Amino acid sequence: MNRRILLLGGVTEALAIARQLGPEHVYSLAGIGRVPQGLACQVRVGGYGGAEGLAAYLREAGITLLIDATHPYAAQISHNAAAAARAVGIPCWALRRPAWQAQPGDDWREVEDWAGLIHALKPFRRPLFTLGREPLQHLDEIPPEQFWTLRALQACPGNDRCEVIGARGPFHLDDERALFARRDIDVLVSKNSGSVATEPKLEVARELGVPVLILKRPTLPQVDAEFTRYCLLLSALHL
Repeated sequence: MNRRILLLGGVTEALAIARQLGPEHVYSLAGIGRVPQGLACQVRVGGYGGAEGLAAYLREAGITLLIDATHPYAAQISHNAAAAARAVGIPCWALRRPAWQAQPGDDWREVEDWAGLIHALKPFRRPLFTLGREPLQHLDEIPPEQFWTLRALQACPGNDRCEVIGARGPFHLDDERALFARRDIDVLVSKNSGSVATEPKLEVARELGVPVLILKRPTLPQVDAEFTRYCLLLSALHL
């Protein structure tokens, strides 16, 4: 039986994998960011309707291998992928970046959830959020003594106590230094994505002695094979 891959994208490395896939394979995106052009493989944009919907698609499309290369904080998608593959009886592989590790001079404070984050933010005045779009749901909760800077893939309206910056990595050290200085950032709020492209912000926080509030990584499901680097996954695919 010929192999047909469904690659669920979400991290930068997923595109590098997609570039190696032929026209019989499918690269799937949620549709939040830009849709890449010039790929040999098929590109599908949009959701599936949970694990059951994804399982139905796997059957209908004749998928024989599901690869989860979604963001490490997209836990629901990862759980849906593992469940759907199991239901259909095909293997599920996952690309999972190692988490960043604190270095000497870092002041990292792990928080469990949004409520824990808001509590940990109380002593600070000028946070920089790099959590994606989630903080946008809480703009009306900003304390009067705080001003938030949010960085997301796309700029959008904030309010009197919040500015939203649209920017896409990779980010460079000097630019991050300038951002921290211009905004007078006194605390960084981040997911532990493990991405090289977004790591410079952590270096700047270390240089300046700025604390970092790290949102704890969610628990991800077991899969048939797990890879920490995309080149290892490509090797296993013999691509």
